[in-house]
Amino acid sequence: MRFCVASDQAMLVYLGEEIGLPTHERVLKLLRLLQKEPPDWLRNLQPAYCSLMVTFDACRVEHAEVEATLRKFGERAKGTRPLKKRTVEIPVCYGDEFGPDLDDVAKARGLKPSQVIRVHASRTYHAYFLGFAPGFAYLGDLAEEIATARLETPRKKVPVGSVGIAGRQTAVYPFATPGGWRLIGRTPLAMFRSDRKVMELVSMGDQVRFRPVSREEFQELERA
Repeated sequence: MRFCVASDQAMLVYLGEEIGLPTHERVLKLLRLLQKEPPDWLRNLQPAYCSLMVTFDACRVEHAEVEATLRKFGERAKGTRPLKKRTVEIPVCYGDEFGPDLDDVAKARGLKPSQVIRVHASRTYHAYFLGFAPGFAYLGDLAEEIATARLETPRKKVPVGSVGIAGRQTAVYPFATPGGWRLIGRTPLAMFRSDRKVMELVSMGDQVRFRPVSREEFQELERA
């Protein structure tokens, strides 16, 4: 564990230096333990790929005590059982108006659009964390053979449900927002709904699979 003072009321805890499942498993274990047994000075927890931001009540505790407490939690977290992972399947209609950047991605990587689809849908992705917008899950790790940089100029509006890639990440836009990821498809599923008990479709730590569907199946699912 490595600690960094982030502000007068925040401590950043690094659980590793490389993005990957081993490091993120440590982030998740520490996060879950702190959620289960929160110290009375704890205000908020913000997980990321390799780190956990811990916000605390500066009137009740100082950085040194926060670090000492978190070290104890970190040692306890090491001995906890591996976390159970839920798998979420997301149907995607690839290409055409659903994925306007699919052909450009294929050309940039020397592949056919059908090969990009096959590679993208062949992997099981890990939801590292949620951010940017409610329900926006950062999923990794995208296969190197289709990894593509973000657009130089972001779109002013990305359609809701768009499936994008950026570097070795992939994600689904839960709302119509500006965005610079390469769009290769779209899902009819709602990634975030405030009327659901669990509002986000994909939660941190989930496993995600993408399933190619036809335009007709997309429309049927959209109407359901």
